[in-house]
Amino acid sequence: MKRIPKERKEAILAKLAGPDRMSVEELAKQEGISAVTLYAWRKQARQEGRLMPDHDDSPQGWSSRDKFNTVLETAGMNEVALSQYCRSKGLYPEQVARWRQSCEQANDWDRTQNIVLARQQRQDRQSIEILQKELRRKEKALAEAAALLVLSKKVEAIWGEKDE
Repeated sequence: MKRIPKERKEAILAKLAGPDRMSVEELAKQEGISAVTLYAWRKQARQEGRLMPDHDDSPQGWSSRDKFNTVLETAGMNEVALSQYCRSKGLYPEQVARWRQSCEQANDWDRTQNIVLARQQRQDRQSIEILQKELRRKEKALAEAAALLVLSKKVEAIWGEKDE
């Protein structure tokens, strides 16, 4: 097995990660290198901290770690620098903005869930109060109807049957 120079390996890895990225299978055919070797190189590059997509498809195939690292790398960039960075990685600024928003929400998940839960509990308490009030009103009406029925039976018993 012949040794591939580091510069050539880097150029091949760039074809896996750039905006015009190729699939591992396509690149293996083009370069005459086994797909297993390319997968191993990609894995090694990822372990070294380089941003490499997990899959051969669009940036949607990037791992959450890579997305987070991209958000960190672009955090201090202005619009021009961000656009340039995105072009070099085959991304759109909107994707990075969505990833940033996801990261922010992920770190704030507990607080957000607590707010949603508190709002739901408040609505539940209000519904319970309304239902209890309606139940008390109906119980009073039922008690009143029962009392009237008892009274009408007593009146019938005392005065006899109704005159027709």
